Amino acid sequence: MARAFGIINFAGNHIQVEGMQKYRPVGAFSFLGRYRVIDFQISNMSNSGIDHMQVYIRRKPQSLTAHLGTGRHYNINSKRGRLRILYAEMEKGFSIYSTDIASYIENMESIEDEHYPYVIVAPSYMIYTQDYSKLLDDHIASGADITLLYHSVDNAKEFFLNCYTLNLNKQKGLLSIDQNHGNAKNRNIFMDTFIMKKELFIDLVNKAKKTSSMYTLADIVNASVDELDIRGVSHRGYFAAISDFKSYYHANLSLIDFKAAQNLFDDEWPIYTRTNDSCPTQYFDDADVKHSIVSNGCLIEGTIENSIIGRGCTIKKGAVVKNSIILPTAVIGEDVHIENHVVDKHANIIHAKDLTADPDNPGYIRRGDTL
Repeated sequence: MARAFGIINFAGNHIQVEGMQKYRPVGAFSFLGRYRVIDFQISNMSNSGIDHMQVYIRRKPQSLTAHLGTGRHYNINSKRGRLRILYAEMEKGFSIYSTDIASYIENMESIEDEHYPYVIVAPSYMIYTQDYSKLLDDHIASGADITLLYHSVDNAKEFFLNCYTLNLNKQKGLLSIDQNHGNAKNRNIFMDTFIMKKELFIDLVNKAKKTSSMYTLADIVNASVDELDIRGVSHRGYFAAISDFKSYYHANLSLIDFKAAQNLFDDEWPIYTRTNDSCPTQYFDDADVKHSIVSNGCLIEGTIENSIIGRGCTIKKGAVVKNSIILPTAVIGEDVHIENHVVDKHANIIHAKDLTADPDNPGYIRRGDTL
């Protein structure tokens, strides 16, 4: 596809993942022990033939920048392809002024330099697969000004509480973009994905800047429903939004189930990531692993059940890891029992022998901590 370039946007102020987001943006979160969350969006674009991408970062850029590198591991065309990492000098923390519009304004020259007539804007905190080339074809054929992607769910009372929803008419025309307040179970969750002409995108960004300093792209699109033809298109397949800590925990564990994973992974639609050339995982005589995903480079002596173990982890003799996510290079010491937790990178659980949390309120061990 040579008609669109891609923008992968940072998570907005409505997305706050307690604990983990202190160290890196959501797009850099480890996922399933092998991937980063942003890998799914970049792979979607690469597989769709989009070889010009802009990735926007506003805070804690080191981890994501190191992972993205030149972008060549995403199968981006080596001659004409380009993955650009763009930064914005924004307010610290979750300021009302730290918006995607402010970031686009600061990097407008890079947007204007793209010679493609269309732009596809996708989020860095959502996990799904989507053929953007087909979506663009359908957008052009429909004659709409803007196409928005959404996923219909029946659990919006408990999940997706920090996300936006689309209120559509019977013809799938947009009536409004609203925040999910958990007051109904059936909702069309907005996937923060926009398709439009580049010129319209630039006009909306400039209009948003003039209207309000705290406006986002979603805000200005919402304010334009009476002026533009804006339509929703339903997504099919696996969908997760890393919108808070609980959703990160459950999204990981849900994909241990093979049938669920089949709705996301397809041999014809590879998910690319930066590879790690380490030795295979070593399982010792006392190791007992059930219904889990274990990455390479680990040393496993203990028991693992319904858990995800990242690269280079050590699970020592007598340790029990259950319903937990262990990020790379963490150490679970001898006779430690840990259940319903996320253990961040480089953590060492040695002295605390029993760490058990409620599955509806999973626990978190900070990066580099020793317990």
